[in-house]
Amino acid sequence: MARVTLNGIRKIYSEGAQQVAVDRVDLDVKDGEFVVLVGPSGCGKSTTLRMIAGLESISAGTVKIGDRVVNDVPPKARDIAMVFQNYALYPHMSVRENLGFALKLRNMSAEDIDKRVKIAAATLGLDEYLDRKPRQLSGGQRQRVALGRAIVRQPQVFLFDEPLSNLDAQMRVSMRREIARLHQELKVTMIYVTHDQVEAMTLGDRIVVMNRGHVMQIDTPINLYEKPKNKFVAGFIGNPAMNFANGTIEGGGPSRFVAEGGEWEINLPSRVSAPLGSARGRAITMGIRPEDVSVVAGIRAAPATATARLDLVESLGNETFIYARAGRHDITARVSPQNLPPLGSKIVLAFNLEKAHFFDAVSGERIG
Repeated sequence: MARVTLNGIRKIYSEGAQQVAVDRVDLDVKDGEFVVLVGPSGCGKSTTLRMIAGLESISAGTVKIGDRVVNDVPPKARDIAMVFQNYALYPHMSVRENLGFALKLRNMSAEDIDKRVKIAAATLGLDEYLDRKPRQLSGGQRQRVALGRAIVRQPQVFLFDEPLSNLDAQMRVSMRREIARLHQELKVTMIYVTHDQVEAMTLGDRIVVMNRGHVMQIDTPINLYEKPKNKFVAGFIGNPAMNFANGTIEGGGPSRFVAEGGEWEINLPSRVSAPLGSARGRAITMGIRPEDVSVVAGIRAAPATATARLDLVESLGNETFIYARAGRHDITARVSPQNLPPLGSKIVLAFNLEKAHFFDAVSGERIG
């Protein structure tokens, strides 16, 4: 096992116009920690992982594995194992041969290879498939073989590049549990890349949210959800996504949030408005998660309500998603099953302002 440290790493592609794919990323992955890099396509997460692996050159900065700077160390000498989205199994070899092939290249004895292969197979539930060829396996079984091939090497660091993207939804859930269990058993450093926030939230001890080559926030899953540093993180983490409404903070005495267009406004309790004093009169964005929006019967005197048009209802049995339009803003509510009026009707939405977030409309940074 080993610590992985990135200091100001950059990746610049110079074919034609210069393109900065990864810009000054700093990251300290502790020994035995499970860190997930997450973000939209093209954010630089896979490029960052490939620089750690040695599959991409580093334009600037340093990568350390343990106490050793590995910028110029070839991949095979970095003592890492990588699991890709593509299983990359040898089709003519059995599962047993695929698992032990890397060890064979190291000239390890047949006895030692067999021992490691059996341990990996038992760990991943592959004992009965050792003599099968990859074409005789399901997608999930093939991915377990790819994991096993990494396990037998007993590396200092495991690197995963979207390993579950080719699996169906049910199999992804199963493999997430498998990878989480492996981390608990092996207690080895793991760095995992995905665009799926569910994978990130369920697997990572810490999560690195990236966008356009930059790190937006590094934090625990719960802090990313409850205390996003900026609007990008707030909108990316959470499903359904956080609701956003542009507007201003107004009022000489009690403050109120006035939505863009002036079509609705809500009074802010003092404990919510106090940190927003510097933002008074400026363009801001209020964010609130769907579970913190509810539907109330009739027009209430409660300060945190807005009238909206009911556009769509998704009933999922144990919960209901309500999609409504309040002035210029689309609002999603996540509520318990309930009777609702016909689509197109007027409804009243209530906001739990204790859970609201406020961001600068220009920079996107959190206020307060």
